[in-house]
Amino acid sequence: DTSLAEVNSFSSSVPISPSSMINQYKLEDEPELRDLFITVDDPESHITAIETFITYRVVTKTSRSEFDSSEYEVRRRYQDFLWLKSKLEEAHPTLIIPPLPEKFIMKGMVERFSEEFIETRRKALHKFLNRIADHPTLTFNEDFKIFLTAQAWELSSHKKQGPGLLSRMGQTVRAVASSVRGGGVKNRPEMFTEMNNYMEAFSQKINVLDKIAHRIYKEEREYFHEMKEYGPIHTLWSASEEDIAESLKGVASCIDKCCKATEKKMAGLSENLLPILHEYVLYSEILMGVLKRRDQIQGELDSKVDANKKADKDLFSEEIGKLEDKVECANNALKADWDRWKQNMQCDMRSTFTNVAENNLRYYEECLATWESFLASQTVELHMEEDSEDRP
Repeated sequence: DTSLAEVNSFSSSVPISPSSMINQYKLEDEPELRDLFITVDDPESHITAIETFITYRVVTKTSRSEFDSSEYEVRRRYQDFLWLKSKLEEAHPTLIIPPLPEKFIMKGMVERFSEEFIETRRKALHKFLNRIADHPTLTFNEDFKIFLTAQAWELSSHKKQGPGLLSRMGQTVRAVASSVRGGGVKNRPEMFTEMNNYMEAFSQKINVLDKIAHRIYKEEREYFHEMKEYGPIHTLWSASEEDIAESLKGVASCIDKCCKATEKKMAGLSENLLPILHEYVLYSEILMGVLKRRDQIQGELDSKVDANKKADKDLFSEEIGKLEDKVECANNALKADWDRWKQNMQCDMRSTFTNVAENNLRYYEECLATWESFLASQTVELHMEEDSEDRP
């Protein structure tokens, strides 16, 4: 299967070390030219008579002239991030909007208000805003600017100015009608069919990788908990075996060191591998949605052209012209974003799996060195005992 061959076709000139790769990307991105920096931190619990929720501090520093100040600090809750994402999708239907973490993550495995859950969400929200900030089009969206700068009451007021319920229902009905009509798009360009095929294959593979990564993490966690119990057993055992007490204590010490190394390895998986894979699971769903929206715009044009042919007159020539412009804009936006997304995805995957490989190497080298040192000490002691027995 070569549908994702490009992911593996890496240049030999790319550095192997993750740190050197990160430096290379920073040079390529020219961060000194960035003019918008965002951090999401300081989660805070709020308990009311109606609900309990978490807000996060969003700090923005910028040198852009369209901002009234160079620094802003606001607090936002998860629903505010959802609002921003929906506004971006509404304004840019064929751009690839970064994913948000699900409302409830880890399928109930993590408590909603636990420190682990909150920190995982904070990191995801931080990445969400910074991906928007780095996007050549989304970064200049007016709703994004309002999200970063408006105080809570101002944002609430701005939200109420959005389209009403009937307007949203009308948009939904048109979208459903467009998707149902004909079951497909007659004049879809070949490149968008190829995109669709690519994403179907990508979605299948990234979901499999996500499941395997979670299974590996679960097995590592079980191994870690068993090993934590195994070390103290040798220490207790040494108390009742005077002749081999030191050796048993040495084994317990080795197990303890390996246990700490395993914990560090697990942290690497949970902080680096699992979030990236799951982010691209969400990206695969987003991209399938973007391709459907592009097809809906194309379908609207096709149906209007068909209606014009049946009328045998140029009744809809003006509308057709506008729809042709709309389709062209949608196509161009998606084409540019597609290339950018693929490049970012390949960099993320390359960096992530290289990191995992190097972390694994460090882990096994550390454990091997621990046991080799212990065995060498035991060999020296054994030779010293043999020498003392040979003396008259």
